Amino acid sequence: MNTSSLSFLHSPFPTSSSSSFFPPNNPKAPSLSFVVHAQSTTRRQDRTARHTRIRKKVEGTPERPRLSVFRSNKHLSVQVIDDTNMHTLASVSTTQKAIFQEFNYTAGPTVEVAKRIGEIIAKSCLEKGITKVAFDRGGYPYHGRVQALADAAREHGLEF
Repeated sequence: MNTSSLSFLHSPFPTSSSSSFFPPNNPKAPSLSFVVHAQSTTRRQDRTARHTRIRKKVEGTPERPRLSVFRSNKHLSVQVIDDTNMHTLASVSTTQKAIFQEFNYTAGPTVEVAKRIGEIIAKSCLEKGITKVAFDRGGYPYHGRVQALADAAREHGLEF
């Protein structure tokens, strides 16, 4: 290979410390440090971004309301919402006294609690004549408590 064809040999940028644009210790010399600041987001911000993307596609109607799930470390909440009328048709949460007393948990709701919540919301919807819902996982992964809740609601008569 011919050395004259290599473009980096004829580069205007200095390749060694002896040839420099500025003499050493010159205060007018530009800083050569390059710092990249990454934009970091929290897990909550990531979840709300996912939830916003999901909400663009999932909408509750009077014929097929939206089954919305909220999950925290201590509680689990489910609502059946008609988005056109902006009205909550049914809701169940572990903060409700009857459900909280039924399960004695200290570390937060487990998969068994989520199954019971799914069963209760399905029965509540069927009593009100709601058989079909659009499932809104709220930006949470479809795994664990969210999946157990959805499966229990399906088993007890709700169609997703």
